[in-house]
Amino acid sequence: MELSQIKGIIPPILTPMRPDESLDLEALGAEVERLLAAGVHGIFPLGTNGEGYILSWSEKLQVLETVIHQAKGRVPVYAGTGCISTAETIRLSREAQALGADALSIITPSFALASQQELYDHYAAVAQSVDIPIVLYNIPARTGNKLLPETVARLAKDIDLIAAAKDSSGDWDNLQAYITLTQDLGKDFRVLSGNDSLILKCLKAGGAGGIAGCANVYPHTMVSIYERFQAGDLEGAQTAQDSIASFRAVFQYGNANTVVKKAAALLGAPVGECRRPFCRLSGEGMEALRKVLAENAARGMD
Repeated sequence: MELSQIKGIIPPILTPMRPDESLDLEALGAEVERLLAAGVHGIFPLGTNGEGYILSWSEKLQVLETVIHQAKGRVPVYAGTGCISTAETIRLSREAQALGADALSIITPSFALASQQELYDHYAAVAQSVDIPIVLYNIPARTGNKLLPETVARLAKDIDLIAAAKDSSGDWDNLQAYITLTQDLGKDFRVLSGNDSLILKCLKAGGAGGIAGCANVYPHTMVSIYERFQAGDLEGAQTAQDSIASFRAVFQYGNANTVVKKAAALLGAPVGECRRPFCRLSGEGMEALRKVLAENAARGMD
């Protein structure tokens, strides 16, 4: 995979489930096609929106195999292979590479507090065990571990396979520091926004795009942020960026993953519910969601 391919709008694809919470792999294949038809620039299975945190080992492999097979090389597939232990992360990363993933997206270990040196050693060990690019994934609100900009820059400088970083902290200063500290390393390092509201700001600062959960709901709209920016249509890009604010406002009513999956289902995607217990949205939240979806449909968002 050329590092120049790490760009654009990359949806962390939802993992469709049946009412009994078993995987619906046929629906997963259909989701891949739906996203590709909208022009996405990559697909990221086993991300946060894909509920990678709650899938068994076997299920993770089934999801990866299905997405990779369905994508057929049309866009890069970024396999989410981060686990709590280094050994398990290496094992899943090797499995993903063997299945044909183009790159790895590796979230920081979670639950136990890790030092920056421990995080550095973790990623270095994984990189020594595979032969495909690695995207660092920072989401401290979920993992409890923050990957500092200085550590990102050190990893990017020292290790060739460390090719990009996704920042989902929602902290603009942190995301900007990722970009600033990796600009002059003598290598093509890519920074992606994991916060959908910061994608255009990331692009303007020299970033490469975003891994966008909202692209599971509004793939054309999210893709247009990147495409309009690349075409020099900054006003159009800003309009597209601003258009998702009302949908993101619904996140106040519950888990963002749950809101995204319920929204996709309400719009006709056969993705089912999130796996319990992370599946509930209050009546007030559902009412707000339906209202926003209807308003956005009337505006032509898709």
